[in-house]
Amino acid sequence: MTAKIIDGNAIAKTLQQEIALQIKERLSQGLRAPGLAVVIVGENPASKIYVSKKRKMCQELGMISQDHNLPENIAESDLLKLIDTLNKDHKIDGILIQLPLPQQIDSNKILENILPDKDVDGFHPYNIGRLSIGHSVLRPCTPKGIMTLLKSTGVDLKGMNAVVIGASNIVGKPMAMELINARATVTICRSTTRDLPSIARQADIVIAAAGVAQMVKGGWIKPGAIIIDVGINRSADGKLVGDVDFDQVKEIAGWITPVPGGVGPMTVATLMENTFYAAAVLHSVV
Repeated sequence: MTAKIIDGNAIAKTLQQEIALQIKERLSQGLRAPGLAVVIVGENPASKIYVSKKRKMCQELGMISQDHNLPENIAESDLLKLIDTLNKDHKIDGILIQLPLPQQIDSNKILENILPDKDVDGFHPYNIGRLSIGHSVLRPCTPKGIMTLLKSTGVDLKGMNAVVIGASNIVGKPMAMELINARATVTICRSTTRDLPSIARQADIVIAAAGVAQMVKGGWIKPGAIIIDVGINRSADGKLVGDVDFDQVKEIAGWITPVPGGVGPMTVATLMENTFYAAAVLHSVV
């Protein structure tokens, strides 16, 4: 068996085209373009690359992109003042704070000060709470994007056994909630979970989001399972790899996402989807 590839690049491109058409229609009605403000603190190279991708996609889709590049030593109070200004700006539909933030800043405090209807990353306790009871508004981008990838397989998730490896607030926990809402049976694990390979072997779906390079081996996988690899790591030879040993697992799984070209493109495309939703549904139409 050789797994079918879930092409995140292609699926993200289709979503982007749909959003671009919706924005074009919105503009033709005399309505304003959706606006996204991205705030980056410091000089983290990976963050800068990610932000540049978001900026480029905004431009391609016809969205307003507002960038705020702040110094590493900025005071927490000054960052809060900026967020307050963006909260009051009616041309801004989404506020994204690029993580991680410097040590002098309380990330939770910052994220909780973003208005829930502008929290296009979906990290505010209000949005996480809505997701947990199955009445979501703005959903975390990576888990929501993964649900789009899973939908592309045509497989009915209801009643399937899913294992999520990784329990972060950004991916693991909201991913488990997404799968529960889809009526799957979910086990959430960590890289330190006892007998993790045995647990993974019972799964129809494995979401690998532990941040450990190539930890998920072929022997961990049930034949025909769907494997979603969230990890982005560098191997010893400098190659970009995921949390899944792709070469081993693709010979056993039924479906698999590659790294790169799987989950990553969907995260950015879903951010744009959330921003458009905030503009079209949650905010004024003028």
